[in-house]
Amino acid sequence: MTAKTLLLAGAFAAASLGYMTLPAEAQQAACKNRGHLDNIYCDDNNDLVADLPADKKKLRNPSTLVFAYTPVEDPAVYENIFKPFTDYLSKCTAKKVVYYPVQSNSAEIEAMRSGRLHVAGFSTGPTGFAVNMAGAIPFAAKGTGAEYRAYNLIVVVKASSPYQKLTDLKGKKVGHTSASSNSGNLAPRALFPALGLKPDTDYTVAYSGGHDKSILGVISGDYDAGTVASDVFDRMIVRGTIKKEDVRVIYRSAPFPTSSFAYSYDLEPALAAKVKKCFYDYRFPPEMTKEFNGDDRFFPITYKKDWEVVRNVAEASGTPYNKAQYEKETEAEKAAMAKKAQEKLQQQPKKP
Repeated sequence: MTAKTLLLAGAFAAASLGYMTLPAEAQQAACKNRGHLDNIYCDDNNDLVADLPADKKKLRNPSTLVFAYTPVEDPAVYENIFKPFTDYLSKCTAKKVVYYPVQSNSAEIEAMRSGRLHVAGFSTGPTGFAVNMAGAIPFAAKGTGAEYRAYNLIVVVKASSPYQKLTDLKGKKVGHTSASSNSGNLAPRALFPALGLKPDTDYTVAYSGGHDKSILGVISGDYDAGTVASDVFDRMIVRGTIKKEDVRVIYRSAPFPTSSFAYSYDLEPALAAKVKKCFYDYRFPPEMTKEFNGDDRFFPITYKKDWEVVRNVAEASGTPYNKAQYEKETEAEKAAMAKKAQEKLQQQPKKP
C-alpha cells in the first residue's frame, strides 16, 4: 500500500467515526423488509438495494467525492485510466473528486460501508456483497449505446501445455482469483461440476489475488490453468502485458455483466441523481475506449434485473450474498493476500 493510500485512508477514517450503524432497535422497528441486506439497511420497496436512511440527518452531501475502481488488476493502472473521467466528474458535480486505490474486494466494500467511499466500480461477484453489506446502489456498467459490456468466464492454459478440455485439469493446480470473484471463483464452482470437474476435489484451487495474476501465473508455470474474466484477458493483450500466442482458452461460459458502478445509499438524493446524470452523459475519450474493449459510455443498469444471473450463480455455488458468507470470504481473501505477501518476502534476495 502506498503512502498516498495510507494518508487518504487515515483522513477519511477520522471522518467516518460513529457512522457505521444506526440504532438496531430503531432499524428493526421501522423496517418491514430486509432480504439479504445487513441489519443496518432496509428494503421496503423490494428493489433488493438499501432504502434511504430512516433518519434523514444521516444523509450526506460531502464536499469531496471519493471514487474507487475494483482491484481486478493493479490499482495504480486504473487511477491513470480513470483520470479523464474523475476530472470530468469533479467539474460535473462541482466537487473535488479523489481516486482511492483499494487493494482487495473486501477493502473496497468496507470503505463504502464505513463512509470513506462514495462512488465505486465493483467487480461482478463482489457487487452482491457491496449491495448487502455496504449499502451500494448499482446504477451503471461500462457499455455502448446499445448495451452494457458482458464478459465470459474463461479458462486459460499455457499454449505449450497438453490441456485441451476441462477434464484434462484433473489432479492439476488451477489459479482462482479471490473467494468473492464471480468468474474467478464462484462461477467455476457452480458450472464446472456438471462438466465433469469439481473444484477442490478434482483439482487444487490456488487463490492468486487477481485475474491478471492468474493469467501471468499460468504463463510463468505457477498454475496449470486459470479461471478468469475474458475482458481482463482481452485488455492485457491490447495493452501488451501478455502475448495472445502464449496462452490458449479451453473453456468459455455464457456471458455475465461486467463491473457495476454504484453510489452509497446515504448520499442526498439530489447528489445521487447528479452523479448518475454525470455518468450517463459522459463519453469515454479514445484511450479509455481502447482500454475498455470499445466501450464508450456508462450504460444504465439495475441490480435487481441485471445482476439476477450473478445472484443465481452465487446461490448455486453455495455462496449467497449474506453476512455469514461475506465474513467467510473476507477471511479467505485476507489469508490468500497474507500468503502471497509472505511468499514475495521469501523470494527477496537476502542481504549479505
